[in-house]
Amino acid sequence: MANISRRILVETKNLSRDPPPGISAIPDETNCRYFHVVMAGPSGSPYEGGLFKLELFLPEQYPLYPPSVRFLTKIYHPNIDKLGRICLDVLKDQWSPALQIRTVLLSIQALLGSPNPDDPLANDVARMWKNNETEAILKAQEWTQLYALGD
Repeated sequence: MANISRRILVETKNLSRDPPPGISAIPDETNCRYFHVVMAGPSGSPYEGGLFKLELFLPEQYPLYPPSVRFLTKIYHPNIDKLGRICLDVLKDQWSPALQIRTVLLSIQALLGSPNPDDPLANDVARMWKNNETEAILKAQEWTQLYALGD
């Protein structure tokens, strides 16, 4: 606990006091750099109605380095691969120490609302999205029903 920065403590407190709409991020009881995240699929998207589990981890160098975030719930999305890794600029080259956990989570939720098949992580999904968007959206809705409706 000694090496946890004041910033992480402040961000954690803000997340619990004022969570982003449709997102809960709870720090793990044994490691306050690890967060259990549940994100609601944005309305009007193929993921609407789904609750997606993610894990978020803050590296030792946070906030100089971005958090690592991954989906634990299976999802059909061109920017999220089979391992749940996310292709998103703020998690890579567009990261800035001015950004916060909240910003990252809202960016991921926005990505669910507007998939970008031109910058894919899952090439097969991106191909389907470009060649037959209707079919891809139906498959995304189907996977949301299958995997993200909770227990």
